Amino acid sequence: MKYKTLVLFTLMCSMLSWNTFSQDIRKNKKDGGFTFTIEKEIPATDIKNQYKSGTCWCFSTQSFLESELIRMGKGKIDLSEMFVVRSAYELKARKYLRMMGKINFGEGGEFHDVINIIREKGIVPQEVYTGMPEGQTKPEHGEVSAVLTAGLEAAVKLPNGKLSPNWEKAFNGTLDGYFGKIPETFEYQGKKYTPKSFAQYLNINPDDYIEITSFTHHPFYSKFILEVSDNWAWSNVYNVPLNEFQAIVDNAVNKGYSVAWATDVSEPGFSFKNGLAIVPEGVEDMKKEERDSIFNHPKPEKQITQAIRQAAFDDLSTQDDHGMQITGIAKDQNGDQFYIVKNSWGTDRNDCGGYLYASVPYFLYKTTSIMVHKSAIPVAIAKKMGL
Repeated sequence: MKYKTLVLFTLMCSMLSWNTFSQDIRKNKKDGGFTFTIEKEIPATDIKNQYKSGTCWCFSTQSFLESELIRMGKGKIDLSEMFVVRSAYELKARKYLRMMGKINFGEGGEFHDVINIIREKGIVPQEVYTGMPEGQTKPEHGEVSAVLTAGLEAAVKLPNGKLSPNWEKAFNGTLDGYFGKIPETFEYQGKKYTPKSFAQYLNINPDDYIEITSFTHHPFYSKFILEVSDNWAWSNVYNVPLNEFQAIVDNAVNKGYSVAWATDVSEPGFSFKNGLAIVPEGVEDMKKEERDSIFNHPKPEKQITQAIRQAAFDDLSTQDDHGMQITGIAKDQNGDQFYIVKNSWGTDRNDCGGYLYASVPYFLYKTTSIMVHKSAIPVAIAKKMGL
């Protein structure tokens, strides 16, 4: 495989613009640090900022799908996250009431929520529907989430002995006020579409995308409902052994497919500012000064086994915190593999232009699930999965 330009990292990394494949290499900071060689990159759209909203599940999946559109020859298309977020709220509300409030309702979600919305309602470009009030340029969802939740909590108490037939009108009125009405038709590049016909134009087949994980509390090569609170839709994930889990990601990237990545970002080895996600040995027992130093240069990382991964999930130290997109593979100066990861926290809080490098041990330890195109899975593994 042909290696790309050597990228020098300091206290973490030089400023890169992976989305356009131009590498703006700035002068290194004095402390040195990590040196990465990029082995494979997947084209991606520009970094976005989910800002004050718990909608990483949507931003990461949309970014993943935007890379898919580039791969499919559609070019760069900026998809509307808030179309999906607003649509998901409608589906979540119905389920919340069906379950008499005994299910999670909030800003969170999973990759399949985006796919399910596209299947049921379609999709629109960002320029058609921003989903933000006039004068607002970034999503801020604390208030809307609180208002929506309060309305549902009042309705589910059944003050009249049964659910009011007006709850949905009131709920959608709130969505209209905070997100705006969804257009029934719109023009894009001189042609008229509905959300469903635009999804057909994009040729995104929801059945092509599946979620995969690796846990031992369910049989391998089966499907199960992943037990995380944001899986309100109770969708299934495929289950494979840990070595095959990594093999799927490596094969996907090397074949030109990106990967949607759900993971825990509460670990001391995760630093968006420094552009790294690592699991140094003994990091849990380090004092603050020692922990701060782990981002200065490579250190030996914990060897992650299936049992270690499972224990972290079982004792709830691994949580389904955040969704991002894996867009490439790199190696550090010691030859250790890292994944290039596109985040949705903007670019001003990070030394890497909104990206980060995640080590393989971190991926194996803290990943809750991934989403990939079925064609990205190695044939032998796909056969075991029944695909």
